[in-house]
Amino acid sequence: MATTRRIRSTVKFLAFVAPALIFYIAIVLVPAAGGIWYSFTNWNGLNPTYRFVGIENYVEALLEDEYFIASLLFTLRYVAFMVILQNVLALVLALLVEGRRKGRLVFRTLLFLPNMISMIIGGFIWLFMFTRVLPRLNPAGMLGFLNQSWIGDPSWSFRAILTVSLWAGVGYLMVIYIAALQGVPQQLLESARIDGASRFRVARSVILPMILPAVTIGIFLSLNMSFKVFEVVFALTGGGPGRATQVVALNIFEEAFSMNYRYGYASAKATLLFLVVFAVTLVQLRVMKKREVEA
Repeated sequence: MATTRRIRSTVKFLAFVAPALIFYIAIVLVPAAGGIWYSFTNWNGLNPTYRFVGIENYVEALLEDEYFIASLLFTLRYVAFMVILQNVLALVLALLVEGRRKGRLVFRTLLFLPNMISMIIGGFIWLFMFTRVLPRLNPAGMLGFLNQSWIGDPSWSFRAILTVSLWAGVGYLMVIYIAALQGVPQQLLESARIDGASRFRVARSVILPMILPAVTIGIFLSLNMSFKVFEVVFALTGGGPGRATQVVALNIFEEAFSMNYRYGYASAKATLLFLVVFAVTLVQLRVMKKREVEA
């Protein structure tokens, strides 16, 4: 009897999961496997015939393609800034919003709203602001930092990309942290305040250990989104000036569709990006899970 119930439960579970699983396999896993196969060929994306070249594409990408290495280094720099800034700002905003007695819903909506806008559209909006609006806000020269070459200067272009990325992504992580904060027992917070703990001490010693699972999720999401960044850079700088702000995703896109039509070579670069993201994510999850257990 118990075995029959178990079989029925398993069949019901598979019946519910099967449609989504079939679509996932057809839309995600099969193309991904095809991309890995093409990474060992010289296919140009158009010709029905191609030649198997083994690991030549990988060797070229890692040892000979200086633009790919430069884009990978720039992406790693971008990821480092984004993971720290995005999570810190999201947590601070979550604490501030949850600490308000009135207007919580309004602030949540306003801060989450940029996440609802297409990043291509948002990027072009910010491009207009950087090139046309901000310089006009400094007529007397008192706010000199506004009148910068936000797109033409590589250092300021990097800051512009970070600004737009944070504007678009902080609200999403903030909602995750708000949900985690709502699960912190109020009795612990009240006890800490009665014992004379400051707000900073309460946040560091009580709140942060309680929401470490949410921090793990936040870092995981920011890592993945940052490594795959494309729309913001494409809309703001196009990878310029020159190739100073080119990220890996944009380098892959240009290799496959805009410049050389080397689809097999671009697939090899995409596979390398996947391996980097996979390795970094595994390390991050292992470290954060260990911290959760210790907390």
